[in-house]
Amino acid sequence: MEIGNKAPDFRLKGVDDKEYTLDSFKDKKILVVIFTCNHCPYVKAYEDRLISIQNDYSDNVQLIAINSNDSIAYPDDSFEKMKERAKEKNFNFPYLRDETQEIAKDYDAERTPHIFVFDENRELKYTGRIDDNWQEPEKVKKQELREALNSLINGEEVKEPITHAIGCTIKWKQ
Repeated sequence: MEIGNKAPDFRLKGVDDKEYTLDSFKDKKILVVIFTCNHCPYVKAYEDRLISIQNDYSDNVQLIAINSNDSIAYPDDSFEKMKERAKEKNFNFPYLRDETQEIAKDYDAERTPHIFVFDENRELKYTGRIDDNWQEPEKVKKQELREALNSLINGEEVKEPITHAIGCTIKWKQ
């Protein structure tokens, strides 16, 4: 997926048992699609930061987490375990299941977490990582996701629209 591409639509079930599509979030100026899972240590390290980002930007931004991992080979990523994780962490954003893995393929997602930020026209403006230190939040020097969100909210171009997503690979079905 390249900068400027339109967000592929989807119809996915959330851990709240509701179905979501791109239109479910049309009232938000910016949409952040995060490919994630339950078991990856990178994802676990970033969960609190993502919750904080949703809190800090709730007026203009909607985060959506999508789990596309193979839940047969990785039972920790089952829909039931997703429900448990969302409740345990008190996620303040939808957590959706991509059972067929088609949505991950449509977005060219490779890792967990892998971030895709879309503007009000649902055109890709940023893709990559959340920040530059997944292990030690207190040592983060560059917060790429927040910088991209700030730029878009202020009507500016994202200065660094592509960064290297850091995390576990998506667990594809055989």
